[in-house]
Amino acid sequence: MLGGRPLFVLFGSSIVQYSFSNGGWGAALADIYARKADILLRGYIAWNTRRAVQVMDKVFPKDSAVQPSLVIVYFGGNDSIAAHSSGLGPHVPLDEYIGNMRKIAEHLKSLSEKTRVIFLSCPPLNEEMLRNSTSSTILSEIVRTNETCRLYSDACVALCKEMNLKVVDLWHAMQKREDWMTACFTDGLHLSEEGSNIVVEEILKVLKEAEWEPCLYWKAMPTEFAEDSPFDLVSSSGDATVNPSEWTIHRKIPWD
Repeated sequence: MLGGRPLFVLFGSSIVQYSFSNGGWGAALADIYARKADILLRGYIAWNTRRAVQVMDKVFPKDSAVQPSLVIVYFGGNDSIAAHSSGLGPHVPLDEYIGNMRKIAEHLKSLSEKTRVIFLSCPPLNEEMLRNSTSSTILSEIVRTNETCRLYSDACVALCKEMNLKVVDLWHAMQKREDWMTACFTDGLHLSEEGSNIVVEEILKVLKEAEWEPCLYWKAMPTEFAEDSPFDLVSSSGDATVNPSEWTIHRKIPWD
């Protein structure tokens, strides 16, 4: 953390790793929180909760001098892949997935009294689009279904209710859009800009409604070095300057 800004960490699998690409939700958050918080990416393609539990002490050491103000966590899509006959692969049984997510939550909550946590549940997927985009000669068949995504999503939501954690139910949130199957994905699984916009909207809704102290909703957070200055842009009258610190006119979406 440089200059005392709050630190937000995005922790998860490819939905997180890719969140700064192609109009992704991580990049959107970094823009929204520019001069308010530092967004740190810790995304790992193809990971499941077993691997996350193995490294969470290294990614989030308890003795770190600086602890995150917010951690947004996504795991589950790879855990929900059907088991391979060899026993290899990312599949994690549902009960173990719940236990692993509980371990991750407990570890993150122990980092500091002011570390806040938001879990993202499994989004839906477009099975036909995914089949057409993932044929490979180097990988064995990967079996994903929208129904198993729902099961893992529901389990994540239920765990968060039990542990009093904030959660974004992506499986249901995305399907509120009528054209979600074609609009929300690049390949049937990973998120398009439209899909990412839903993630951003839901995260901001949680941050706005959360009764956290300090508040982590972007409009309630101070903007770094936002004081007026004679070095700001000169006004049309020519006798004063205009402070652009809070301008958001560059954004395609006027985020709330």
